[in-house]
Amino acid sequence: ASCEEGAPPWGSLAADRTPSPPPPGSASASTAAPAPGSDTYKGWLFKWTNYLKGYQRRWFVLSNGLLSYYRTQAEMAHTCRGTINLATAHIDTEDACNIVLSSGGRTYHLKASTEVERQRWVTALELAKAKAIRMMNDQSDEEPTSQSDRSEIQGTLKILVSKLDDLSTCNDLIAKHGAALQRSLSELEGLKVPLEGGEKIKAVNERATLFRITSNAMINACRDFLDLAETHSRRWQRALQYEREQRTHLEETIEQLAKQHNSLERAWREAPTHVSNFTVSPAGSGRVNKEEASDEDEDTEYFDAMEDSPAFITVTTSESTQHRSANICNDVSGKELQPRRQRRTRIPDKPNYSLNLWSIMKNCIGKELSKIPMPVNFNEPLSMLQRLSEDLEYHELLDKAARCESSLEQMCLVAAFSVSSYSTTVHRTAKPFNPLLGETYELDRLEEFGYRSLCEQVSHHPPAAAHHVISQRGWTLWQEITIASKFRGKYLSIMPLGAIHLQFHSSGNHYVWRKVTSTVHNIIVGKLWIDQSGDIEIVNHKTKETCQLKFSPYSYFSRDVPRKVTGVVADSGGQAHYILSGTWDDKIESSKIIQSSRGGSGSEGKQKTVYQTLSPKLLWKKYPLPENAENMYYFSALALTLNELEEDVALTDSRLRPDQRLMEDGRWDEANAEKQRLEEKQRAARRKREAEATDALDEGREYEGYQPLWFHQRRNSVTGETNFVYKGGYWEAKEQQDWSMCPDIY
Repeated sequence: ASCEEGAPPWGSLAADRTPSPPPPGSASASTAAPAPGSDTYKGWLFKWTNYLKGYQRRWFVLSNGLLSYYRTQAEMAHTCRGTINLATAHIDTEDACNIVLSSGGRTYHLKASTEVERQRWVTALELAKAKAIRMMNDQSDEEPTSQSDRSEIQGTLKILVSKLDDLSTCNDLIAKHGAALQRSLSELEGLKVPLEGGEKIKAVNERATLFRITSNAMINACRDFLDLAETHSRRWQRALQYEREQRTHLEETIEQLAKQHNSLERAWREAPTHVSNFTVSPAGSGRVNKEEASDEDEDTEYFDAMEDSPAFITVTTSESTQHRSANICNDVSGKELQPRRQRRTRIPDKPNYSLNLWSIMKNCIGKELSKIPMPVNFNEPLSMLQRLSEDLEYHELLDKAARCESSLEQMCLVAAFSVSSYSTTVHRTAKPFNPLLGETYELDRLEEFGYRSLCEQVSHHPPAAAHHVISQRGWTLWQEITIASKFRGKYLSIMPLGAIHLQFHSSGNHYVWRKVTSTVHNIIVGKLWIDQSGDIEIVNHKTKETCQLKFSPYSYFSRDVPRKVTGVVADSGGQAHYILSGTWDDKIESSKIIQSSRGGSGSEGKQKTVYQTLSPKLLWKKYPLPENAENMYYFSALALTLNELEEDVALTDSRLRPDQRLMEDGRWDEANAEKQRLEEKQRAARRKREAEATDALDEGREYEGYQPLWFHQRRNSVTGETNFVYKGGYWEAKEQQDWSMCPDIY
């Protein structure tokens, strides 16, 4: 959030400044009471701006439930500096003269000249807030129920009635089995013969088992009923909250557009003499900077302190001539325009199959847990190898990094690439297919983008995949990923283990980093959602330069933007050169540091470093999802092409996996049967290898065990770890169309 929206450092020298009185001849700081029946309230207040300027005097206008402010009264005709919606705002008073307004992540810290004046404003704000909420509720009450809404309500009622029938049936069964159990117990009491007693006790146990199973069914039906009832009772509240948030977002967007329009007009008027000092940052960043003319809301940006690293604040300054080299290499706003093969842009829509967990579990009574097949209903029609290949969606960042002369600028682009791989996960709550041992996946984009990628499942217990990419545009990437997971009840933590290596051919710069933890929330009840959290340290082992990235976990109580990522790029001596900021699901920007100094202590007593930076430059921006993505598993444009059938691929390629293909075609029942067949075939192959190993041991022979086809284990000279690396031969085999060495896994 900008410093305009940040809290002033209470207790610091900047916060202790006493607001200066109005200049002679200006309007009084006091506010005249509004005319009877008027909804508008105007006057001067002091507003916290930033650490450099402290409190500044601004003209505030309260009208129609919106509080807007301007630098002067004359600005009301053309330039609004900010607006806050009182209907969703929280009003707080910190001391005799202070007012704090917060709404939707935006916070205004205001000071009145006197306590009486503060009270007038608080009264006016509370009345305006109450009226705005009342008007909003009246509008929502007046909206007639549409035909579709009525149909949905009727459908919900039918489902509720069905659930009640289930409860009644379970209740009848419990009564029946309970009565039978009671009779058995009565008969047991009157027994005298030991043999008879054993038979009756056996009957009691059988009936008790039936009773317990039926009770469990009733408990599950009750849970379904309650979940459904709670979901629909909150539906309208969520819909109303969504509309409010959309309205607030629209207001903020209009405000930003008005600011940009005003700044562009001024720049055009002053172009002959000042055009060299005007900078418009990339589209979508919401920033316009101009020397001596930029709004105070856009002059300064602050970031919260990162854990386990020096706390810092960035202050963005206007760009001057000697710092023009801050542009990161070349423009990185979009993909290169080259002729490319026409690939598919859609897949069959996801079928609307409901999944009843009880219906799965009741069919598994008496079976071994290891043999219970998990249905494809939980999956998306891609394998883990294809998901791993999706890391290359923003490969052009590495193409541009390969052309960088500065290794620090190159590090910024590598960091943006490491964050970009998470952008596709925000809506992807379904799990990919677990690859079969020996399964491969190639992504050949040599003609279009100059790279070739190969993945192979090299181990099944624990599951591990090896990945190798080589690009004609100057870089090679390789990794071995093992997935570890922990079920915590309400959420599932997925921890990818293994290092990612990236080497640039011309410079020899060798970067290494590891992935952060992914967490799937609401496993038991509610809508699934995914978060990324943790730290990434990227090290250039040739220059010893580093980048520390922090993925902030989501917190309901945090005022930070969700999915926030911050980072610092430092040289081998630890001196910071760039600040990185953004979110893992949208964009990453870099700001070049031109000066740093020690600031005051933060809220937790940590000393903060103040970084003075140039205007941020866009490194990476997420591409919009394809049309109808919500019905196609939220796949990106690249993901839609991954399972497209191609000629000449290996016989073990994921595209040829039959259960995955059936699922993509919407034939889920057949896919489940095929999935069970493939898994049993894999278990049979493992039993055969175990038998061969036992025979070899009995005969005193060595048994090599399973070996991957295209990768072999080697010790890495940089990290000292032993992992699977590409040994070559795949692309040559493809060229000759000789796949005789491929195992039969399908």
